[in-house]
Amino acid sequence: MNKIYPSAVKALEGIVRDGQLMAVGGFGLCGIPEALIDALRDSGAKGLTVISNNAGVDGFGLGKLLETRQITKMISSYVGENKEFERQYLAGELQLEFTPQGTLAEKLRAGGAGIPAFYTRTGVGTLVAEGKETREFDGHVYVMEHALLPEVSLVKAWKADKSGNLIFRRTARNFNPAVAMAGKITVVEVEEIVETGTFDPDAVHLPGIYVHRIVLNAHPEKRIEKRTITEKAGV
Repeated sequence: MNKIYPSAVKALEGIVRDGQLMAVGGFGLCGIPEALIDALRDSGAKGLTVISNNAGVDGFGLGKLLETRQITKMISSYVGENKEFERQYLAGELQLEFTPQGTLAEKLRAGGAGIPAFYTRTGVGTLVAEGKETREFDGHVYVMEHALLPEVSLVKAWKADKSGNLIFRRTARNFNPAVAMAGKITVVEVEEIVETGTFDPDAVHLPGIYVHRIVLNAHPEKRIEKRTITEKAGV
């Protein structure tokens, strides 16, 4: 089966629709499927619920979809650095399911592993646990969290072979493998595509069984977060 598509737009054809539950890899600005996000914006799909560690920044990553009002709900663990996200949320225009980072990772991993739910102590006694089932184990209270099963996952990897086996680049791996495994249909954006059999099997980070469509983006923008310091008088 040919998994390679000529463009990000073509890779999303026939699988993206209004009102979907989607997952997008990335952490901060690292490991963002930039071309696929642009293609999703251009598809015009709206009413989306998006699972992602964060929502990009203004004008980049998922921030582009917030600007076009295509996202109505975020399932995230970090929501800073995005003024439009803040504005929409405070105005009641955007729903937020705030999820601890480790819990979010495990909800995706569980989805990919076929585990419907799990118990965790994270969030017990806080807003995170409100309305959720709890149970006591060995004298400690745990909250039950349901797995996440996105209809479509958008993922960024460094290299793929033609069978979809993936290698990620250092910290750009982040949430991407879990997002890829959880998706019913997983679309991956890579910087290089090689022949099947090129990779040492021990070097493969994610096997191609989880990958349905691949698109080449050889020159992504790859923004870098930098710390800036404001000088204060008298310091």
